[in-house]
Amino acid sequence: MSFINYSAREINCKIVYYGPGLCGKTTNLTHIYKKTRPESRGKMISLATETERTLFFDFLPLALGEIRGFKTRFHLYTVPGQIFYDASRKLILKGVDGIVFVADSQVERMDANIESFENMKENLEEHGYSIDKVPYVIQYNKRDIPNCVPIAELKKILNVDGVPDFEAVATEGIGVFETLKGIVKLVLLELKKGA
Repeated sequence: MSFINYSAREINCKIVYYGPGLCGKTTNLTHIYKKTRPESRGKMISLATETERTLFFDFLPLALGEIRGFKTRFHLYTVPGQIFYDASRKLILKGVDGIVFVADSQVERMDANIESFENMKENLEEHGYSIDKVPYVIQYNKRDIPNCVPIAELKKILNVDGVPDFEAVATEGIGVFETLKGIVKLVLLELKKGA
């Protein structure tokens, strides 16, 4: 899944932020981008098409860690949240090395969380991946909103596999880097297995 650039001595890994519309995927990437040293990051690119008025994806490479003398570069992507952009979601998942599933903690968004999680699993399967083979973490975003689903209930519904999970308020940067570190750690462990 990861791409090795031998001339630059880099391993390129793809991390996709997945979740329902307006859950905070873009907010996560924007915060990471703003807080990362300019020399450690590439350009943030936002793409849109004629039919998709919302964000298509963000692109953000981060240079972190080394494996056997190769620098590790992470490319962070978001998928469009709306389910009718499924073709774009599938395309962005191709070649994924790790996933951050961003769940919206609001009570009224639980159905959207479940639908998006199931959609993610289906799209992974279409690429020949299994959710239990792809490193992923879950972020419970918007923990500052008064009508939050209790964490225990979110875990019971969305985290049946017991993957690392994180509470967040992405608009304030709370839990954003903890989530990123969590997925990077899993991706690096997977890379070291194959090294």
